[in-house]
Amino acid sequence: MPMPKWWGHVNKKVFNRRAIAGGKWPVLIHVGRVSGATYRTPLDAHPVDGGYLFVLVYGSRSDWVRNVLAAGGARLRVDGREVALAAPRLVGRDEAFRALPAEVARPPKVLRITEFLRMDLAAG
Repeated sequence: MPMPKWWGHVNKKVFNRRAIAGGKWPVLIHVGRVSGATYRTPLDAHPVDGGYLFVLVYGSRSDWVRNVLAAGGARLRVDGREVALAAPRLVGRDEAFRALPAEVARPPKVLRITEFLRMDLAAG
């Protein structure tokens, strides 16, 4: 895992709440795979051809990633609207970097991020 797990807990309890309340960050709306509860997670969502790409700063074992994979999709609140996303899949660094527009900064190598999540815009 690129970032320490404890930092994820700090983010969840402190910074995520502020980011959601501020309304400037894209927010992924997903359902808990065990609880069935609805969760809102502010993330860096990069538009790519036909969908969105998410940098997995905490790796693919993060709860939100596991929730989205189990559910087969999620919703994303971005730019004042909500879009449905489907077909979540983990992709590697090479595929992610090819999909990202050239002007989008790549994660620094020091973070050792090798996994990304890609989802398609849901039809309809």
